[in-house]
Amino acid sequence: MVTIFVLLVFVLSEAFLSAALSGSNHTVDILRNQIAQLSNVLSLQKTKIASLNDELASLNAALSAEKSQNASLTSQLASAQANAADSAKSVANLTASQQQLQAQLSDAQAEANAAKSRIAALQGEVAAPGGGDALAQAQNDLATQKSISEAALNQVNLLNQQIAALRMQLAVIAQALDAAAAKDKADNVQIVDLGKQLNAALAQKVEDLQAYRSEFFGDLRKALAGEPNIKIVGDRFVFESDVLFPVDQATLTAQGQQNIADVAKAINAIAGKIPATINWVLSVDGYADQQKITGGPYRSNFDLSAARALAVLHLLIADGVPENRLVAAGFGAEHPISAGTTPQDFAQNRRIEFRLTSAD
Repeated sequence: MVTIFVLLVFVLSEAFLSAALSGSNHTVDILRNQIAQLSNVLSLQKTKIASLNDELASLNAALSAEKSQNASLTSQLASAQANAADSAKSVANLTASQQQLQAQLSDAQAEANAAKSRIAALQGEVAAPGGGDALAQAQNDLATQKSISEAALNQVNLLNQQIAALRMQLAVIAQALDAAAAKDKADNVQIVDLGKQLNAALAQKVEDLQAYRSEFFGDLRKALAGEPNIKIVGDRFVFESDVLFPVDQATLTAQGQQNIADVAKAINAIAGKIPATINWVLSVDGYADQQKITGGPYRSNFDLSAARALAVLHLLIADGVPENRLVAAGFGAEHPISAGTTPQDFAQNRRIEFRLTSAD
């Protein structure tokens, strides 16, 4: 009897251990699936971040080039303005010198006229004794004044030539300043035009994609007609999670798999119609409510929303949607569409959203 009892205890212990090990293996499998799903999310986010970094680097390079060109133009403009200021100062100085020499020339001419008058007066006294000496002195004085007048006139002519040369330099500088201002204005106009063209191109792409988005939503609405918990909100097709998943789980129900198959069918039908020039993706976004997780393998609402988004993404791939046309993300309890705290509000916030959007 003791032997039989010992054997019975041994058999029961082995059964309990087998059950425990089976449960542990199941938990390990779930955790591995979660790790794989989160790795996929991380890979997608890294790819998206790398793309955004490349775009940012390109924009920074273009901005640096524009700043460098603007700095060069500013430096050239400042140099030209400094040269213009120096030339204007030189003209002012030469003009002052010209005025001073003109005054000297006027004084010399006045003295020459006075000497001529004196000679005329002395010519009447030539016949008188000593008159010849006085006339000779007056003639010498006149010759001296003429010499002074000619020297002053030569200086005035030289100054006039220098002023004319400086005015020509000022005209050249003014032309250079006008050309620099015109080029700066043209560059600004070109930048504005490029910005307008870019905005127009982006708007056209969005408009083109909007037409296919409307067709996609129309086909999806027909396929899912009669489902009260599936609706369109803005540019998103919203599935309440209760339609697709059990509570606190990321495994799709049979009905959920059928609904996702309808989504895949609609996106595959529209994919061939979208031109190759439109770089589009179907974004799969997972959301949760604010209630704490009470069961299952997930530690937070963020983990649960990400796992559900990935589960839907993998099923879409299995149903034939190209992998490069899909992105997934989990947002946890962020961005609720209902601000209340009733069970109905929580049900609306537990959701999967689909958005047909541009990947650029």
